[in-house]
Amino acid sequence: MKLLRVGTAGSERPALLDAGGTLRDLSDLVTDIDGVLLADDAALGRIRSAAAAGELPALDADGLRVGPPVARVGKVVCIGLNYHDHARETGAEPPTEPVIFFKAADTVVGPNDTVLVPRGSVKTDWEVELAVVIGRTARYLESDEEALAHVAGYAVAHDVSEREFQIERGGTWDKGKNCETFNPLGPWLVTADEVPDPQALSLRLWVNGELKQDGTTAEQIFPVAEVVRYVSRFMTLYPGDVINTGTPAGVALGRPEPKPFLRAGDVVELEIEGLGRQRQVLADA
Repeated sequence: MKLLRVGTAGSERPALLDAGGTLRDLSDLVTDIDGVLLADDAALGRIRSAAAAGELPALDADGLRVGPPVARVGKVVCIGLNYHDHARETGAEPPTEPVIFFKAADTVVGPNDTVLVPRGSVKTDWEVELAVVIGRTARYLESDEEALAHVAGYAVAHDVSEREFQIERGGTWDKGKNCETFNPLGPWLVTADEVPDPQALSLRLWVNGELKQDGTTAEQIFPVAEVVRYVSRFMTLYPGDVINTGTPAGVALGRPEPKPFLRAGDVVELEIEGLGRQRQVLADA
């Protein structure tokens, strides 16, 4: 299933995109797409049955904003330097264990919402990423199979980053990762049953129509199952939590001088095979 949330920010309603591309209203079945729903197999089953039976009313998608596909995200766990080609382009040694950092949940915005360039920023960068959404409480998982069984689904994430704040201003990476609007998510949450192999997905990103990133999740140093299992050893993952799993080569940081960092007015578009497409226009904060 392709689950999403539509409407003005803070007032989104739950919806489903059916196989024919028609937007369907889920408001009579569930209150929202959130961790409570993702952990409720019976409720998800009712959605599947209603969709198969053609019982869901259509929504007029014209002019309708798409919000983040998951409401009330608990935490956004991010994996750094998780693609072989990205490590090479930045001159970094591939990590021997996953590099973990966090984004605050309030960085999550809709897939087509405006992204704000922070005040004083000169090095705002792009990163297309596969997001993993947790569907069952996960702690101390033992196997890759167990890890994947705790995944509710997948989505497109844009891990926007300010490289000066991240690398040159001291401390951890968090200052360059947590600026407002720095985690567009969506358009859909695609349930795990429709993504048989998360290591076989193409990722692409364009800036002002120019292709900048063109990669595949096959390049991940630590595959999705290993990432979920590993993270569960250090923290409890709850339904509705999100894991951003890293970005392939092609970011501004890895390019020759002068590096083409983002500015107000730039347009970024990104997509992951089967998971949908995002488009953001940048503006000054």
